[in-house]
This record gives sequence, structure tokens and C-alpha cells, in this order.
Amino acid sequence: MGPIAGEEIRLGQIVVTFFASAENTDGHADVFEVLVPPGARVPIAHHHVEVDEVVYCLEGVLTYRVGDATHTMRPGDRVLAPRAVEHHFANLHDSPARFLSVLTPAKIGPRFFREVAGLAAAGPPPPAKVAEVMLRHGLVPAMPVAS
Repeated sequence: MGPIAGEEIRLGQIVVTFFASAENTDGHADVFEVLVPPGARVPIAHHHVEVDEVVYCLEGVLTYRVGDATHTMRPGDRVLAPRAVEHHFANLHDSPARFLSVLTPAKIGPRFFREVAGLAAAGPPPPAKVAEVMLRHGLVPAMPVAS
């Protein structure tokens, strides 16, 4: 298989660029890059029902919490967020952060991000609507989300 064209999905200030998904990995992995500007609004803390996630920092400084451990990630640092373990990220610094994310198996994919992007197209979406999309794709918000 040759190079994979990147699909860019914008979620407010965050840009997600997909390199591979279930369609071209036989369901084995979703691979994408995430660009997080300083102070960007990020997804609520959550866990994945069936998916493990490995995050590799490419640029900047990223704060990434997995369970009770908080990691300050710099280029070359990596962390594993196993399925069923709550995780969350933020860019608390003055420059953009960029990371590569590999999810196995490929159960979430670009469909999830496209749906959230559609909700966010007119501004911050209602948290309950985002939670509905998350649950449909196997992501469980860390706390109950009010309507």
C-alpha cells in the first residue's frame, strides 16, 4: 500500500489530520496527528470502551493525564492510555503543541471527528450533544454531561 493522503478535520481551534483508519488498515489502527494551539478548548476527559491509545509528542509541550498520572510531554515523549482508563490533554503553554495518536483497534476513526466538527461548526456545541456522539463511537465522558 502506498502513501495515505491526510484528511484534515477542524474542531474549533484544534486540527486533526488522519493518516490511516479502519478502511486502509483492515480495522487494526486509526493514526492521526492533532495540532493544539495554546489554550485551545479540548475534549472533555473520557475513556475508550474498546480502544487503546498511544500518544507521541511531536512539537511543543502537552499536558496529558492518564488515570491519576499527569505527564508533561515534550517532543519524543510518549504515553499509553489503555482502554477503560480516563485520559485528557491540554496545551497550557505559549506555543502550539502537536502529537501523533495511534488507536487500536480502529473503532473510532474520522467519522467521530467529522460528527463533532459538524456540531461545532456554528460555535461551541451543547455538551450533551457532544456526549451523545462520544457514546455512539465508544468514548465515555468522565462525568455526566448536563443538557
